[in-house]
Amino acid sequence: MSRFSLLFLAFAVFTAPALDQADTQPNIVFFIADDLAWDDLGCTGNPGVRTPNLDRLAKGGMRFTNVYLTISSCSPSRASIITGTYPHQTDAEQLHWPLPADRLTFVELLKASGYWTAAAGKWHLGNAVKDRFDEVREADVSGFQLPTGEAAKAGKIVQNVIGDARSGCDQWVPLLKARPRDRPFFLWLAALDPHRDYDEGILEQPHKPGDVRLPPYVADTPKSRRDYALYYDEITRLDRFVGGVIAELKKQNVADNTFVLFISDNGRPFPRDKTTLYDSGIKTPFIVHWPGRVSANSQCNSLVSSIDIAPAFLELAGLSKPKVFEGNSFLPLLHNPKQSIRDFVFAERNWHDYEDRVRSVRNRRFKYIRNFYDDLPNTPPADVVRSVAYREMIRLRDEGRLVDVQKNTFIQPRAKEELYDVQTDPFELKNLAADPTQVKRLKRFRRTLVKWQKETGDAEPKFRTLDEFGREDGQALPVRERPRPDKVEMTRRLEEYYRKQAK
Repeated sequence: MSRFSLLFLAFAVFTAPALDQADTQPNIVFFIADDLAWDDLGCTGNPGVRTPNLDRLAKGGMRFTNVYLTISSCSPSRASIITGTYPHQTDAEQLHWPLPADRLTFVELLKASGYWTAAAGKWHLGNAVKDRFDEVREADVSGFQLPTGEAAKAGKIVQNVIGDARSGCDQWVPLLKARPRDRPFFLWLAALDPHRDYDEGILEQPHKPGDVRLPPYVADTPKSRRDYALYYDEITRLDRFVGGVIAELKKQNVADNTFVLFISDNGRPFPRDKTTLYDSGIKTPFIVHWPGRVSANSQCNSLVSSIDIAPAFLELAGLSKPKVFEGNSFLPLLHNPKQSIRDFVFAERNWHDYEDRVRSVRNRRFKYIRNFYDDLPNTPPADVVRSVAYREMIRLRDEGRLVDVQKNTFIQPRAKEELYDVQTDPFELKNLAADPTQVKRLKRFRRTLVKWQKETGDAEPKFRTLDEFGREDGQALPVRERPRPDKVEMTRRLEEYYRKQAK
C-alpha cells in the first residue's frame, strides 16, 4: 500500500472528531539526544554530570524510569520512532539505511491536521521523508574542526561558534523563532551530542576524571576516565541548548501550551553499551514537561516503549493512531502513573558497523536476550572500538589483566541465550539462562519472543551483511558501500562473496 493510501486511511478511518485547534492542539517539542545513557543526567541519578536545565525540566514535570528503545542504533531507532513500528518493519533496520518514501510517519499526520512541522540538527533518516516536515535544517559539521593550542586560546569566540555547530543544536532556537505564529507547531530537535568524536575545551569548566562514575564492565584507568569526562562535557553542552529552547518558549509566551519530551536515541558510546540490548544500550531517559497538565516532580515506573511515542503525539493533536502503528499512547500514564499500558517491551539488534542479529523481551523485572549469531563476539560500534576506553580494555586483555565482568565484548562464541534479573542484577552480569530454577521462566520468555516475531514479521535474512570495520582496530574495510546498494544488487554481491569464501 502506498504512503498516500495510508495517509487517506488515517484520516478517513482513524481521525478523531474535529477539535478547535487554538484551544486543544498543544505545541510539541521533541528533543532527541545522540548516544546518551538513561542514567547520565543529574535528575536520573548521576550527580557527576552537570545538567541544570534538564534537571529543572524533570522537576517541573514527570520523569519515567522504565522506557526502552526498540534498538540501540542511531538511524534505525529514529526510523522506528517516527513510524511507530519496529525497526525490522521499517525497511531501514540497519545503520545508515534511509527510511523508504512509502512509510507512514506521525509527522505527516500532524502536518495534515494543521501543525507546522520542522526539524533541526541531526537528520539521519534519508531524503525520502524530508517532505513530511515543512522545514528541515540539517546539521552539517563535516568540515568543522575545533582549533587547538595557541589558536584555541586566541580564538575562543570562534571555537565556541564551531563547537556549537558541532553539537547539532545551533539552529534549534532560530527555527523556533522562525515558526508561523498562527498554527500549532511540532519540532523534532535532534542533537549530535554526546556522539563521538570528542573535543577537549568545549566547556570553560570541564568535568574532571574524578567526576566520572564507571560501570563495573569497563576498565577503570586514568585514560578511560578522561574519555568519560569528555562525554560528560558534551552532555552539559546539550543541556545548555535544551535550556535555550525552554527560555525561548517562555519568551514567546507559549511554554504553558507546549508539550515537551526529552529522550535519547540509544545508549552511551562505550563498551557493552551502545548497540547492545542490555539496559545500558536500550534504556532511555524520558522526561515529560507540560505545565498545568503534568504534575511537577512526579515519576512513572510503568513500562513504555519508544514505539509508544508516535501514538501519544497523535493523541495530543486529537488524532487516533493508524492501524499500522504498533505502539500504545503513553499519555494515560501522565494522569495515572501506576497504570500499565504494556506487559513487555521488545528490542532488536541488527547490522551497525558489524554484523549481528539479537532480539530481546523484557518485563519489569526480567530480560531475555536471544543471540542468533552467537558465533560472533559482542563487538561495540567502530567509533567505540577506536576509543581510548576500549583501547585500554584491549591493552589489559592482552596483558592478562582484564577481569571477567569486563570480557563480555571479546567472548567468542557467546551465549545463545541470556536471562537476567534486572532488579537484583541491574548491570546484567549474571546470566541465569542455565539456572535450573529458571527453566519455566526461560520457556515463557522464549514463547513470548517467538510470538512477537511472528506477529511483526521478523524473519531471519537469507545472508549476513559484511562487517565494514575491523573488530580489533575499528579501521574501515573495503567490503560495504553506504548508503546501501539496491537490494537485488546487494544480494548478488553477497552471494558472490560467500561463493568465493567457500572455495
